[in-house]
Amino acid sequence: MKNTFSFPLFKATFAALPNFLSVITFESLGIEEGLLNSIKVLGFTEPTPIQEKAIPVLLQGTKDFIGLAQTGTGKTAAFGLPLLQLINKDDKFPQALIVCPTRELCLQITNDLNTFKNKKGHLVITPVYGGTSISMQIRDLKKGTHIVVATPGRLIDLIERKAINLEKIHYVVLDEADEMLNMGFKEDIEFILKNTPNRQSTWLFSATMPAEIRQVSKRYMDKPFEITIGKTNAGAANIDHQYYATQHHNRYEVLKRIIDFNPGIYGIVFARTKADTQDIAERLTREGYDIDAIHGDLTQQQRDKVMGLFRDRSIQLLIATDVAARGIDVTGITHVINYELPDDVEVYTHRSGRTGRAGNSGVCVSIVTPKETYRLRQIERILNARVHKMDIPTGKDVCRKQFFHFIDKMLSADISHGQYETYLPTLKEKFAEIDKEEIMQRVAALEFDRFLKYYENAADLNLRTEDRRSDRRGDRQERSDRPSPRDRDTKGRSFGGDGNYQRLFVNLGTKDGFYKASFLQFILDMSDLKKEVLGRIDMKEMTSWIEIEPSAGKKMIKAIDGKNYRGRKIRMNDAESGGRK
Repeated sequence: MKNTFSFPLFKATFAALPNFLSVITFESLGIEEGLLNSIKVLGFTEPTPIQEKAIPVLLQGTKDFIGLAQTGTGKTAAFGLPLLQLINKDDKFPQALIVCPTRELCLQITNDLNTFKNKKGHLVITPVYGGTSISMQIRDLKKGTHIVVATPGRLIDLIERKAINLEKIHYVVLDEADEMLNMGFKEDIEFILKNTPNRQSTWLFSATMPAEIRQVSKRYMDKPFEITIGKTNAGAANIDHQYYATQHHNRYEVLKRIIDFNPGIYGIVFARTKADTQDIAERLTREGYDIDAIHGDLTQQQRDKVMGLFRDRSIQLLIATDVAARGIDVTGITHVINYELPDDVEVYTHRSGRTGRAGNSGVCVSIVTPKETYRLRQIERILNARVHKMDIPTGKDVCRKQFFHFIDKMLSADISHGQYETYLPTLKEKFAEIDKEEIMQRVAALEFDRFLKYYENAADLNLRTEDRRSDRRGDRQERSDRPSPRDRDTKGRSFGGDGNYQRLFVNLGTKDGFYKASFLQFILDMSDLKKEVLGRIDMKEMTSWIEIEPSAGKKMIKAIDGKNYRGRKIRMNDAESGGRK
């Protein structure tokens, strides 16, 4: 075929190149000048992928929208900037409603929107959340507002008191929708959507897309425009996933080594239960670490105090359960540490998403025993990423890392603001007889004496081949000791051996918003028991049955029976003697 050259075609193609190669800006997305000035001051130059795809759609104000993206990708600006532009500042009644799972996220969204709007008219953004005076929030609403940011429970309280009118709400945003469903807010979300009958559009943002969210979207959204940034459930590309293999009884020592080997660490350690968080926090505090814990027993005031200390970096590490940590969004977290792997892979995704935000890199570390190895494979399949095996640092490795960190810190210390010249003659006189090498040794001894003594004869905590063989033999023996289904009586109880379980009935099920992992977390938090005492959990829509070691059954019943869950009295008892069959 004869090659031909068309100059007009070449000219047209070349003319189109500048547009094709041009950088996407907030201005080109349709953001108005007042908001552009505000975000320029904040240092926003180019939109993130979620902002680039969401903003042009949301600015129309009439289209339902689903945005799937990991936390820390800029979702607040993706819905916040269009909202601020669409609101009519002359109408001082609630025109937009943002619903989010926790108090922390509620306050963060409010602060972000107030920062974005800057001098844009007199837009009022009112946060409403539990754990503080409802009467004060009612007074704030009566003064007039344009945007309400709310947690589901407090919003429903206000609706039932007729303290808020949602009749004129045009835009509803559901942020961290999967988190809200995991926390049992499905019915609350549906109640809220039913009470905003005149909304023009509903915007749903989520990191994952479980079936419950899909159901809500089908019921309350009209042909939503859907975008996915990255893969659903996938981890952020800038997070390095690592694990350390060890025996179960070495977990705490491995945690200490990870912390000591990363002297600049600023992160969250996730534990299964509030009892675990308290135990880890108490042990680390006794050994001089700057840490604190958050769990379900803390009052809102105590929780706010701990989070304030963590945000301003007065504490280096936060020890938390998954339930207590929901909605925490703190920038600059370097490490997330899984003291134990969660049962649910989605929970792992949420945990790891606390680091590696806003373009920063982060590390998600897991302490793994041989029995948990199969979960690592599940996590890798869902993340579509490799979880790298790391060697647990030796005592010498830790001391070397701490030493060089201290030297770097000392050399970079700012001495320009102190009156150090005043003391120099005295210092020179004191050190006149001592050479430089001895001074350095003395400084190192003061700083590292504790580390050197502690790690002098430190054991190797890495899982070796013989440990794995021993553990597999133990697993096989444990399995052979378990009674088979044929060894059970008609009520499902085992004959003899250590496999006996008591069976408990409880009037909670999947209709209460639980899935198996969140239900397990709930009953362990309520009872302060360890997961090891539990057997199989069988969940139905309205009820559940729990296998538990007989020695722990009474404690669980005492802790849970008669308590309230979302206004309903919990009933728990022995399934064979006093519950339904």
